[in-house]
Amino acid sequence: MLEVVYVRVKQTGKICRASTAGLDLNLGDWCIIESPLGGELVQVIETPPEISHHPKGKKDVFKIIRKATDEDLKKFQWLANKEKRAFEFCLKRIKARQLPMKLVRVRYFFNEKKGIFYYTADGRIDFRELVKDLAKEFKMRIEMRQIGVRDEAKMVGGLGVCGRPLCCFTFMKCFEPVTIQKAKRQHIVINPTKISGLCGRLMCCLSFEEESQGRLYAEEEVEEDNSLEEKNEDKKNEPLTENS
Repeated sequence: MLEVVYVRVKQTGKICRASTAGLDLNLGDWCIIESPLGGELVQVIETPPEISHHPKGKKDVFKIIRKATDEDLKKFQWLANKEKRAFEFCLKRIKARQLPMKLVRVRYFFNEKKGIFYYTADGRIDFRELVKDLAKEFKMRIEMRQIGVRDEAKMVGGLGVCGRPLCCFTFMKCFEPVTIQKAKRQHIVINPTKISGLCGRLMCCLSFEEESQGRLYAEEEVEEDNSLEEKNEDKKNEPLTENS
Protein backbone atom coordinates (compact mmCIF):
# COMPACT_ATOMS: atom_id res chain seq x y z
CA MET A 1 0.00 0.00 0.00
CA LEU A 2 1.13 3.53 -0.78
CA GLU A 3 0.72 5.95 2.12
CA VAL A 4 -0.63 9.27 0.90
CA VAL A 5 -1.81 12.60 2.27
CA TYR A 6 -3.92 15.37 0.80
CA VAL A 7 -2.05 18.58 -0.01
CA ARG A 8 -2.95 21.99 -1.42
CA VAL A 9 -0.66 23.63 -3.96
CA LYS A 10 0.21 27.14 -2.78
CA GLN A 11 0.51 28.67 -6.25
CA THR A 12 -2.78 27.40 -7.71
CA GLY A 13 -4.86 26.25 -4.73
CA LYS A 14 -5.42 22.81 -6.26
CA ILE A 15 -5.88 19.82 -3.96
CA CYS A 16 -4.10 16.58 -4.82
CA ARG A 17 -2.74 13.39 -3.28
CA ALA A 18 0.93 12.95 -2.52
CA SER A 19 2.96 10.02 -1.22
CA THR A 20 4.66 10.67 2.10
CA ALA A 21 7.89 8.89 1.08
CA GLY A 22 8.26 7.74 4.68
CA LEU A 23 8.19 11.28 6.09
CA ASP A 24 6.40 12.01 9.35
CA LEU A 25 3.94 14.70 8.24
CA ASN A 26 1.40 16.68 10.23
CA LEU A 27 -1.40 19.03 9.27
CA GLY A 28 -0.07 22.39 8.13
CA ASP A 29 3.40 21.13 7.17
CA TRP A 30 4.91 22.69 4.05
CA CYS A 31 6.50 20.29 1.57
CA ILE A 32 7.93 20.22 -1.94
CA ILE A 33 6.50 17.75 -4.45
CA GLU A 34 7.75 16.72 -7.86
CA SER A 35 6.39 18.72 -10.78
CA PRO A 36 7.27 19.52 -14.41
CA LEU A 37 8.60 22.88 -13.16
CA GLY A 38 11.17 21.18 -10.95
CA GLY A 39 9.23 21.47 -7.70
CA GLU A 40 5.98 22.79 -6.27
CA LEU A 41 5.29 24.11 -2.79
CA VAL A 42 2.33 22.40 -1.07
CA GLN A 43 0.76 22.30 2.38
CA VAL A 44 -0.60 19.18 4.06
CA ILE A 45 -4.32 19.70 4.67
CA GLU A 46 -5.59 16.22 5.55
CA THR A 47 -4.15 12.97 6.86
CA PRO A 48 -7.21 10.84 7.76
CA PRO A 49 -6.26 7.26 8.65
CA GLU A 50 -9.16 5.77 6.68
CA ILE A 51 -7.78 7.06 3.37
CA SER A 52 -4.08 7.28 4.18
CA HIS A 53 -3.43 4.06 2.23
CA HIS A 54 -4.31 4.64 -1.38
CA PRO A 55 -5.53 1.38 -3.03
CA LYS A 56 -4.75 2.46 -6.60
CA GLY A 57 -1.02 2.61 -6.02
CA LYS A 58 0.94 5.37 -7.71
CA LYS A 59 -1.77 6.51 -10.12
CA ASP A 60 -2.48 10.26 -9.82
CA VAL A 61 -0.27 10.49 -6.72
CA PHE A 62 2.60 12.98 -6.60
CA LYS A 63 5.80 12.28 -4.74
CA ILE A 64 6.90 14.47 -1.85
CA ILE A 65 10.59 15.27 -2.24
CA ARG A 66 11.15 16.70 1.23
CA LYS A 67 9.77 19.01 3.87
CA ALA A 68 10.16 22.65 2.93
CA THR A 69 12.76 24.69 4.79
CA ASP A 70 12.64 28.40 5.56
CA GLU A 71 14.92 28.95 2.57
CA ASP A 72 12.47 27.06 0.33
CA LEU A 73 9.58 29.22 1.51
CA LYS A 74 11.56 32.37 0.78
CA LYS A 75 12.58 31.01 -2.63
CA PHE A 76 8.99 30.27 -3.69
CA GLN A 77 7.83 33.69 -2.51
CA TRP A 78 10.66 35.28 -4.48
CA LEU A 79 9.67 33.28 -7.58
CA ALA A 80 6.04 34.35 -7.18
CA ASN A 81 7.11 38.00 -7.09
CA LYS A 82 9.24 37.51 -10.21
CA GLU A 83 6.33 35.84 -12.01
CA LYS A 84 4.09 38.79 -11.16
CA ARG A 85 6.67 41.25 -12.49
CA ALA A 86 7.16 39.17 -15.65
CA PHE A 87 3.39 39.08 -16.20
CA GLU A 88 3.11 42.87 -15.98
CA PHE A 89 6.11 43.42 -18.26
CA CYS A 90 4.80 40.96 -20.85
CA LEU A 91 1.40 42.67 -20.86
CA LYS A 92 3.07 45.98 -21.68
CA ARG A 93 5.09 44.45 -24.52
CA ILE A 94 1.99 42.72 -25.95
CA LYS A 95 0.16 46.04 -25.96
CA ALA A 96 3.14 47.87 -27.44
CA ARG A 97 3.46 45.35 -30.27
CA GLN A 98 -0.34 45.16 -30.72
CA LEU A 99 -0.45 41.38 -30.64
CA PRO A 100 -3.96 39.79 -30.67
CA MET A 101 -3.38 37.53 -27.69
CA LYS A 102 -4.42 37.28 -24.04
CA LEU A 103 -1.79 36.53 -21.43
CA VAL A 104 -3.09 34.10 -18.80
CA ARG A 105 -0.24 33.19 -16.46
CA VAL A 106 3.53 33.12 -16.07
CA ARG A 107 5.36 30.27 -14.35
CA TYR A 108 9.06 30.03 -13.56
CA PHE A 109 11.06 26.84 -13.20
CA PHE A 110 12.42 26.24 -9.72
CA ASN A 111 15.98 26.52 -11.05
CA GLU A 112 15.14 29.89 -12.68
CA LYS A 113 16.48 28.77 -16.07
CA LYS A 114 13.19 28.93 -17.93
CA GLY A 115 9.88 30.78 -17.86
CA ILE A 116 6.61 29.66 -19.44
CA PHE A 117 4.13 32.30 -20.61
CA TYR A 118 0.63 30.87 -21.09
CA TYR A 119 -1.72 32.70 -23.44
CA THR A 120 -4.91 32.32 -25.46
CA ALA A 121 -5.50 33.51 -29.03
CA ASP A 122 -7.89 32.86 -31.89
CA GLY A 123 -5.11 31.79 -34.25
CA ARG A 124 -1.36 31.55 -34.61
CA ILE A 125 0.66 34.50 -33.33
CA ASP A 126 4.05 35.68 -34.55
CA PHE A 127 5.60 36.44 -31.16
CA ARG A 128 9.28 36.19 -32.13
CA GLU A 129 9.98 39.83 -31.32
CA LEU A 130 8.07 39.50 -28.06
CA VAL A 131 10.23 36.53 -27.05
CA LYS A 132 13.34 38.60 -27.77
CA ASP A 133 12.02 41.36 -25.51
CA LEU A 134 11.34 38.89 -22.70
CA ALA A 135 14.66 37.06 -23.03
CA LYS A 136 16.56 40.35 -23.01
CA GLU A 137 14.72 41.54 -19.90
CA PHE A 138 14.80 38.36 -17.81
CA LYS A 139 17.96 36.60 -19.08
CA MET A 140 16.40 33.13 -19.31
CA ARG A 141 14.83 30.73 -21.79
CA ILE A 142 11.32 31.80 -22.76
CA GLU A 143 8.52 29.49 -23.87
CA MET A 144 5.23 30.85 -25.20
CA ARG A 145 2.54 28.19 -24.71
CA GLN A 146 -0.90 28.60 -26.27
CA ILE A 147 -3.83 27.09 -24.34
CA GLY A 148 -7.58 26.84 -24.90
CA VAL A 149 -10.37 28.61 -23.03
CA ARG A 150 -11.12 25.53 -20.91
CA ASP A 151 -7.46 25.30 -19.92
CA GLU A 152 -7.57 29.00 -19.04
CA ALA A 153 -10.49 28.44 -16.66
CA LYS A 154 -8.68 25.46 -15.14
CA MET A 155 -5.57 27.55 -14.60
CA VAL A 156 -7.17 30.77 -13.32
CA GLY A 157 -10.16 29.35 -11.43
CA GLY A 158 -13.36 31.05 -10.34
CA LEU A 159 -16.87 30.28 -9.10
CA GLY A 160 -19.48 28.35 -11.05
CA VAL A 161 -23.22 29.01 -11.16
CA CYS A 162 -23.55 26.60 -8.22
CA GLY A 163 -21.50 28.98 -6.07
CA ARG A 164 -18.61 26.53 -5.66
CA PRO A 165 -15.08 26.72 -7.11
CA LEU A 166 -14.80 25.39 -10.65
CA CYS A 167 -14.51 21.60 -10.92
CA CYS A 168 -11.65 21.87 -13.42
CA PHE A 169 -9.74 24.13 -11.03
CA THR A 170 -10.17 22.00 -7.92
CA PHE A 171 -10.05 18.30 -8.79
CA MET A 172 -10.38 17.47 -12.51
CA LYS A 173 -7.30 15.91 -14.10
CA CYS A 174 -8.40 16.15 -17.73
CA PHE A 175 -11.34 17.32 -19.81
CA GLU A 176 -14.00 15.02 -21.25
CA PRO A 177 -16.11 15.88 -24.30
CA VAL A 178 -19.42 17.52 -23.33
CA THR A 179 -22.20 17.63 -25.93
CA ILE A 180 -25.63 19.21 -26.03
CA GLN A 181 -27.11 15.70 -26.16
CA LYS A 182 -26.02 15.15 -22.56
CA ALA A 183 -28.15 18.10 -21.49
CA LYS A 184 -31.13 16.90 -23.53
CA ARG A 185 -30.98 13.42 -22.00
CA GLN A 186 -31.26 15.05 -18.57
CA HIS A 187 -34.32 17.10 -19.68
CA ILE A 188 -32.45 20.36 -19.09
CA VAL A 189 -33.78 23.49 -20.76
CA ILE A 190 -31.31 24.38 -23.51
CA ASN A 191 -30.41 27.89 -22.41
CA PRO A 192 -26.77 28.73 -23.26
CA THR A 193 -26.45 31.12 -20.32
CA LYS A 194 -27.58 28.40 -17.90
CA ILE A 195 -25.56 25.43 -19.14
CA SER A 196 -22.31 27.19 -20.07
CA GLY A 197 -19.38 27.66 -17.71
CA LEU A 198 -17.02 30.60 -17.26
CA CYS A 199 -15.02 29.37 -20.24
CA GLY A 200 -18.04 29.74 -22.52
CA ARG A 201 -18.20 25.99 -23.14
CA LEU A 202 -20.79 23.52 -21.85
CA MET A 203 -20.35 22.86 -18.13
CA CYS A 204 -18.32 19.78 -17.24
CA CYS A 205 -20.82 18.80 -14.54
CA LEU A 206 -23.28 17.82 -17.30
CA SER A 207 -21.09 14.74 -17.74
CA PHE A 208 -21.00 14.02 -14.00
CA GLU A 209 -24.79 13.99 -13.69
CA GLU A 210 -25.63 12.33 -17.00
CA GLU A 211 -25.58 8.75 -15.73
CA SER A 212 -27.72 9.28 -12.62
CA GLN A 213 -30.08 11.83 -14.16
CA GLY A 214 -30.44 9.81 -17.36
CA ARG A 215 -31.28 6.67 -15.38
CA LEU A 216 -33.80 8.59 -13.25
CA TYR A 217 -35.65 10.00 -16.24
CA ALA A 218 -35.51 6.66 -18.04
CA GLU A 219 -37.22 5.01 -15.05
CA GLU A 220 -39.86 7.76 -14.97
CA GLU A 221 -40.54 7.29 -18.68
CA VAL A 222 -40.96 3.53 -18.19
CA GLU A 223 -43.41 4.16 -15.34
CA GLU A 224 -45.38 6.60 -17.51
CA ASP A 225 -45.50 4.09 -20.37
CA ASN A 226 -46.69 1.33 -18.02
CA SER A 227 -49.35 3.62 -16.56
CA LEU A 228 -50.54 4.56 -20.05
CA GLU A 229 -50.74 0.89 -21.06
CA GLU A 230 -52.77 0.09 -17.95
CA LYS A 231 -55.22 2.88 -18.75
CA ASN A 232 -55.61 1.60 -22.31
CA GLU A 233 -56.25 -1.93 -21.03
CA ASP A 234 -58.88 -0.62 -18.60
CA LYS A 235 -60.66 1.17 -21.43
CA LYS A 236 -60.69 -2.01 -23.52
CA ASN A 237 -62.18 -4.00 -20.65
CA GLU A 238 -64.96 -1.49 -19.93
CA PRO A 239 -68.45 -2.94 -20.73
CA LEU A 240 -70.12 -1.50 -23.81
CA THR A 241 -73.33 0.48 -23.17
CA GLU A 242 -75.98 1.45 -25.66
CA ASN A 243 -76.68 5.12 -26.12
CA SER A 244 -80.24 5.96 -25.17
